[in-house]
This record gives sequence, structure tokens and C-alpha cells, in this order.
Amino acid sequence: MSGDGLLMRAAQAFLAPLLAVALAMVVGDLLILTYGESPATVYALLLEGTWGNWYGFGQVIYKTMTLTCTGLAFAYAARAGLFNVGAEGQLAAGGFAAALVGLLLPASIPGVIAVPVCIAASMIAGGASGAIPGVLRARFGASEVIVTIMLNFVLLALLNYVVASHMAVPETLHTAEMNAGFVARLGSLFPVFAGSAANLTIVVAVLVAVFAWWKLFRTRSGYELRAVGLQPDAAEYGGIPVSRVWFRAMVWSGAFAGLGGINFVLGYKHYYEEGFAAGSGFLGIAVALVGRNHPLGILIAALLFATLSQGGLAVNALVPKQLVDILQAVVILAVATTVPEVQRLLRKTAASLVRRDAAEATP
Repeated sequence: MSGDGLLMRAAQAFLAPLLAVALAMVVGDLLILTYGESPATVYALLLEGTWGNWYGFGQVIYKTMTLTCTGLAFAYAARAGLFNVGAEGQLAAGGFAAALVGLLLPASIPGVIAVPVCIAASMIAGGASGAIPGVLRARFGASEVIVTIMLNFVLLALLNYVVASHMAVPETLHTAEMNAGFVARLGSLFPVFAGSAANLTIVVAVLVAVFAWWKLFRTRSGYELRAVGLQPDAAEYGGIPVSRVWFRAMVWSGAFAGLGGINFVLGYKHYYEEGFAAGSGFLGIAVALVGRNHPLGILIAALLFATLSQGGLAVNALVPKQLVDILQAVVILAVATTVPEVQRLLRKTAASLVRRDAAEATP
């Protein structure tokens, strides 16, 4: 690929998100001024509370893990032309399955066995949750948007009932602590992270992002998935089983979301708790949109949204925490509106480059 081609692809990937962040900062400046505070002071406090100290940075890492998994879940389905809004329920199902397996395993089992088994359980539970809308879409043409939204309520209510009625520690909303399957917190390995919830499941998130990239862009199944997402009728005409691709996409999407549950269950609290997944599924949609549905972009976007989420707690002394929620919403809206315009400008620029090259080649 030529240098101009690489430059155009890089611009298409990063220009719209960068413009969105810049616009969000401008809006943030205006809102901060209405509270009589200095934007520079507020942003400095935000950075100090996140990247400026080890505890804050640890909290950013912790939140990045879950958002990476839910972002990958949405992006993987979106690449197949599907809209998975059920990551929150799939995340809760994965966390519950990991906690249940951790409770059933004996305390004597080594961690090198218990942890992979719990991780596999979380992916299987999430994948099974994604398989339900996958089957309904592939076999009956049901809207995966409606099914996944409704399934969120069903899964969360069912899990809450099971925990509250049969598994909860008295006067709490969580299960007993697991016997096995613990993942080390970063604070136990690096004392500077002491007190933060950051743990080694962040390594799993990075590895899964790499796996998702490989599967999407380096395998035949990934090629078929992307072809179906771009034009299902043409893909079917070319011999690709569209219904099967949709089903597999929803299963993998649910598995990625379910994997996010190990962050809280295996790496932080070591039990399942009602409401631990609240908001993470829907925020994962924003992460995927800002990350342009690319695994690398999702990692970066998850880091951005995790920073904003933790930063909201840091700046609460000067401005309301809801200001950060507004900034997140502005980023999402800005990405949605700037992407078409950026693509139009890039196409115009590409055409100009082609004409220039043609003119230079003419003797």
C-alpha cells in the first residue's frame, strides 16, 4: 500500500474521534465556566485524579477492562451488520457463571486450573446469552435489537432472583466468596496500586482484543462476517451462509461481553453482586462507536471513557460529576455526526491525490 493510502486510512480511523474529543472539551469549557470555575483547573484535577496518581490510574485500568469487553461485544456483532444491545445482561451472566464455578470448585484446586475454568464459564454463559437472539434472528428474522434489549431485563431479573432467594449472604445482595479462581490484584504485585481495584484481568482484555483483531481480519470466518455486514445479499449470492454467520457473530459477541464479568468477580470482589454490571453494557456501545468498531480503537476508547468515568469522581469537588457524563455524551454525538463529513472530505482529498498523480505521470 502506498504512503498516501496508509495516511488516508490512518486519517479515517483517528480524525473523527480526535475531532469529537476536541469538541467535547470545548463544550466542557463552556459548562465549567457557567459554574465559575477555570477549565484549566478542572481538567488538571481530572488528570491528577486519574493519570496523576497510582490509585487513580489503577481505577482507570479496572474500568478499562470491562469497557473493552463490552465494546468488543458490540463491535463484533456490528461488523456482521447486527446491533447487540444486550451486553449488560450477557456481562452479568458471565460474571454469575464465573462466581458459581468458583463456589463449586474446591479450595485446594490450583489457580492455574481454577482461573481458566472460571474464565471459560464466563464466556460460555455470555455466549449462550448471545445465542438466543442469534437463533431468533437467523431462524425467524426477529430483530436482535428488540430481543437483546428485552433479554437484558430477563437475565438480570432471573439472576437477581436466584441470588436473592438461594445464594445471597444474609442482609446482602451478593453470593458467598468463591473458594477458588482468584486473580491477583495489581496492588499485591506492585504496592503503588494499593487500594485500587485494578487486577490482572486487564491482560485478558488485551489478549481478547488481539484475538478479536486476528479473527476479524486474518481468518476466513472474519472475512465472511465482514462481507455479511457490508452486504448480506451479495454475500449470500457468493456462497456465504448468512444465517450461520449471524448466529456465530452473536455467540462470539455474547462471549466477549460475558468475559467482562471476571473483572469484578475474579479480580476484585470474588463474588457475584447484584447490579455490578450496571451501565457497562450501554457504555460499551459508545466505546465501540468511538473506537470505530476496531479492536485497537476500542482499547483506546475504553481507556478514554474509563478516564472520564474516574475523573468525574475527582472533579466532583469543583463541578458536578454529571458534567463528565455530558462530555461522554458529546463525544458520542460528535463521532456520529463527524464521521460522514470526515469520510466525505477524505474521499475528496483522495480524488485530488489521484488527479495529481495522473497529472504528474502525464509526459
